Amino acid sequence: MKVKTLLSLAASTLLAHGLLGVETENLTPRGSFSNARLAFEKKKAGRVAFMGGSITEMNGYRPMLAKWLEERFPKTKFEFINAGISSTCSTTGAFRLHRDVLDHGPIDLFFIEFAVNDDQDAGHSKEACIRGMEGIIRQMRMKSPKTDLAVTYFVNPGMLKQLQEGKAPLPMAAHERVLEKYGVSRVHLARELAHQIKKGSFSWQKFGGTHPKEPGNRLCADMHIEMLEKAWTGKNNADLKKKKFPAKPIDGNSYFNGRFLSPAKATLADGWKFSEPDWKSLPGGKRKRYLDRPLLHSESPGKPIRIKFEGKAIGAFVSAGPDAGILEFVIDGKQKGSVDLYHHYSRGLHYPRSVMFAHDLEPGAHEIELSIKAGKRSAVRILEFCIN
Repeated sequence: MKVKTLLSLAASTLLAHGLLGVETENLTPRGSFSNARLAFEKKKAGRVAFMGGSITEMNGYRPMLAKWLEERFPKTKFEFINAGISSTCSTTGAFRLHRDVLDHGPIDLFFIEFAVNDDQDAGHSKEACIRGMEGIIRQMRMKSPKTDLAVTYFVNPGMLKQLQEGKAPLPMAAHERVLEKYGVSRVHLARELAHQIKKGSFSWQKFGGTHPKEPGNRLCADMHIEMLEKAWTGKNNADLKKKKFPAKPIDGNSYFNGRFLSPAKATLADGWKFSEPDWKSLPGGKRKRYLDRPLLHSESPGKPIRIKFEGKAIGAFVSAGPDAGILEFVIDGKQKGSVDLYHHYSRGLHYPRSVMFAHDLEPGAHEIELSIKAGKRSAVRILEFCIN
């Protein structure tokens, strides 16, 4: 009787949202989500995290899903973590996973979206998409092996056009390779939208664009609800064993040991400061989350700074404004290169982005030397160093 009641409730919920016609191929559950259900039903407590870019940070599918979970498990005390940060890609996600998600404690259910930002913000290669997404997934499996995971593919106009032409957008194809390898569930919102547009039951205008409006976010939330309701129908046989964890990663240089290192640890030189910049004197928009905090900065070429680190990779999470310059580096006194911090969104915004100096070093102790190249743009503002 209880199973029938659950099925009836699930069906009525889905019918109310007009959902039961979702293409099966666009909902891919891999695993049962039973560990989350066990926590919600038996322990009466749940910690649910959402990570992504502005689509996650905004008032969209995330609060819709949170509200549904509270209604689905009315006796459960939930903690919801909004780890969405506008403009950030999966690379930044891998380095901030500890600070923004894992440091909160054991995670029962974890939702991730980075397809759009890996495309239009980062412009990642297939390899970079894998290193970032595998960095997040493998690190979560290592640190919190019972966490149930789901990745969602949102969409922008260019990616939608590719899907309508029968092509797989690069970030989605790369991420899918990681999800298949690690047995992670997937909600292909992007392809479902393309399918419904073809049928005439939805439109890009109704969806609301790259940052969806209420109907687009409702479609996304309802797809998650359908997948979770199906997974949670019937008796709960919690999978207390560790989740699928391949012995070898897809890419040995993926950022699954990713972490931030404070730039306060750098050895300063003339012209460099670890303090809050005088933001009011600087042109370009600023985002509140990066204000009222110290960071490593210099506005003109000068002597190099140095920082020691342990690992295989080093990069920097920077605030790149209209004056963002070119950062030259030397690793261990021999490996040289440069990175232009300026992004096409930097013209009117102090834009947060991660840049990598090296991702394939020999494991162990290293030292990097950083200096600013002379030019019309010569500012560097480092929020965190990225170490793997």
